[in-house]
Amino acid sequence: MEVDERIVAVQAILRCDEPTARRLDAELTYQHVPAKQVIAVQGDRSAHCWFVVDGAVRVHSFGIDGQRQQLAQHGPGELFGAYPEPTIHRAEILALAATHLLRAEARTLAALAAEHAQIGSAMAILLARQLDMALDRMVARTTYSAAGRVYAQLAQLAGDANRIAPPPIVTTLALSANTTRETASRALAALIRRGIVRRTDEELTILAPRMLQELIY
Repeated sequence: MEVDERIVAVQAILRCDEPTARRLDAELTYQHVPAKQVIAVQGDRSAHCWFVVDGAVRVHSFGIDGQRQQLAQHGPGELFGAYPEPTIHRAEILALAATHLLRAEARTLAALAAEHAQIGSAMAILLARQLDMALDRMVARTTYSAAGRVYAQLAQLAGDANRIAPPPIVTTLALSANTTRETASRALAALIRRGIVRRTDEELTILAPRMLQELIY
């Protein structure tokens, strides 16, 4: 990624002016991570914070019994890792697809946030937004049925476009919804049978968004 592209990306993510973006970019390292490659290992020391420029990463943990549970997924404009101090990775982080990242040392980023109002404000907004998303996931896991969590995940992935391209893999959908592959498969089949969604090799389209929302709760 060229320097000018990085500056544009930093401005878009942090909503800052060009001089501030260039100051921050001086402390950033660009990373291109191939699909399915592990970025961080659960239990390892974490001293960096990453910004997602393009692609997506999944955060999942392994319990004592070896079971994997998805905790979060981060896409363009979001951050993950350590901030403001180094810590220990509480979960494994891997790239879902080919992903472009900008990495900063946690303490350096915190110092810049304290020094530059635009960076400090942007970090506060990013963290508040991700906290809100985390609370949404907690509510879904404690109050929705297993099928409801699948429907909620589909609605989130589709967004306002009501379209997911390429269509989600059932196993991945199940992990995201914290349920079994069989449950996710049955829930998706029910939506297709009722004409609420249409699935092709290229995409999944939500034909009746309101009906899908009603099934979540």
